[in-house]
Formats: sequence, structure tokens, C-alpha cells
Amino acid sequence: MTAPPDPPGPRSVWVEAPARLHFGMLDLRGALGRRFGGMGAAIPTPSLVLEASRAPGFSARGPEGERALAFAHRYAAAYALHGGARLVVHRAIPVHAGLGSGTQLALAVARALAELYGLPPDARALARGVDRAHRSGVGTWIFAHGGFVVEGGRRTDDEMVAPLLARYPMPADWRVVVAVPPGTPGMSGEAEAAAFARLPPPPEREVEHVAHLVLMALLPAVVEGDLETFGLALTDVQCVTGRWFAPAQGGAFASGASAELVHAMRDWGAAGVGQSSWGPAVYGIVAGDRSAADLAARVRTWLGGVGAVHAGPFANEGARVTCRHAEAAAR
Repeated sequence: MTAPPDPPGPRSVWVEAPARLHFGMLDLRGALGRRFGGMGAAIPTPSLVLEASRAPGFSARGPEGERALAFAHRYAAAYALHGGARLVVHRAIPVHAGLGSGTQLALAVARALAELYGLPPDARALARGVDRAHRSGVGTWIFAHGGFVVEGGRRTDDEMVAPLLARYPMPADWRVVVAVPPGTPGMSGEAEAAAFARLPPPPEREVEHVAHLVLMALLPAVVEGDLETFGLALTDVQCVTGRWFAPAQGGAFASGASAELVHAMRDWGAAGVGQSSWGPAVYGIVAGDRSAADLAARVRTWLGGVGAVHAGPFANEGARVTCRHAEAAAR
């Protein structure tokens, strides 16, 4: 990959990216030539805010600054950039919480550099430039589009980002309560890769059941705004796919507060519940602001003032990018 030597791009770029909830994988067997696949949705809080401006070399500050700098160097090497950037992470998504912090940061850095240096801004090019989406493409497509996404898994014989199969806006009156209890961070990096390598293939019948739920319950329910059907199907998917990961996390959900909160939110009236990725983040989906406020209050009381709770609508747009050009900076 080769970058142009004298980019005509902006002087600085701001990127705000939503966190993502991962609702589950579709197929760990790979019998049809593709593995993983998955679905998820964007949430507006917590979010990432990154500022980047041109510079001779690379520097970074703010929360997750070192990680942002590593992604910048990776992208620069992939495209042989002739310049650098000053990166400022103004706000970061909590790390190893199951909210996609690494992917969103990596793609935000890549998108900012792509804007600064006139390189392709499409999601697949960004992911390749920072070497992300080795298993799940959910975070990549949420960064690009927001809303509810379903991706089709990766072929076993190539390195392409999993294709986007469906993307729909989440209904405007649906609300999600996300709880991040204190505890063991979710797996990532080499530990995550090792855990996937040890997982036994799930029963074929369960893989078929998950696909049936996604195609004939989840997707139609999103399109029609049918929260009851969506919630029942999502909870079913979470229970089935959670069993696939039980050898690595000790049960269908991460042990301790995460598992207890999933069941508690269901008892408190959430239409759909689950754990995002490896956790510890868990969520409950309800209708309307009043129900969300009530559920969030019960969750905060249950947590006893520790951890974090976010409540609100889903995010139906991807990362927001604002470019500032030299003439605007001079005014």
C-alpha cells in the first residue's frame, strides 16, 4: 500500500465512535466454509472521541494514548505514510469490558489518518490498515453504519473482513440499559485467540437453531419494531451461544455479577437480556424512557454504587467524522 506524498486533506480531524454490544456469534463450526459470523448494535454511550492533526511524526496523549499510537504506527506502515499525526484521545470506551473499545479506537485512528492523508475511508480498508476484524466484523460495520448489524463470518481460506449481510436502524422507542460491573476483565488479544482455539465445535443443531432465530425472529422483529419477539429471540440466542463459550468463561455468562445481573434484569421486566462479548458488560432492552430509568435505577441499587450503568436509545449512525481545513483554522 502506498500513500500520496503531498495529501490535500484537512489539517485536523475529529472522530466520535459509539460503543458496540455484541449479541452473539452464528457459527463456531465452520462446516459451510465460514466461521464466526455475528450480530450486534451500536450504543451512543460510552463513546470514543479522538482528535488528530498533521505532524512530522506520531505522538498521542489521553486515555488509551499508547494504544492509539500503536494503531497509528500500524496504519502508517501499511500505507507507507510520508507524515505523521498528533493524536489526542479526549474520551475512551472502557477497555476489556465487552464494548468493543479496541476495534473502535483502531478504526477511529485509521479513519482520522485516512482523512488527513487522502486514503480510502471505507470500513474494510480501515480494518485491514490496522489489522482488525480477525474474527468478528460486528465492530467494523457498527463503526461504519451504527444500528443493528449482521455479518456473515470469515472464509477459512482468506483474510477479508466478514461481509455485512444486514443493517437496520433500531426502533426509536427501544431503550437499552448497559451495566459494567466490577470484576475480571473480558478476554482479548492472545488470551482470546487461545480461548477460541480450545473451544469445542458446538452441535450442528444448535448452530441451525441460532440461524433460524436470526433470520425468522430477530431481523423481522427489528424491521417491524416488535420488541417482545426480538427480546425473546435474543435471550434464546444468548443462552445457546453462551453455552458454546462456557468452557472458557465458566458458564453461559461470565461468572459472578455479570451472570447474576443478566438474570436479574430479566426478572425486572427486560424484554431481552444478554452479555456483550466476553463481558463483564451485560444489558437489558426495554421500551421507552420510563422503563429504562426504572431498570437502570434497580441495576444501580443492585450494584451498590460500584461499576457503571448506561441507559438510553441505540445509536443509529456510525462514527461521526468532522474535518477542519486550513482556511477554517485561520478564521
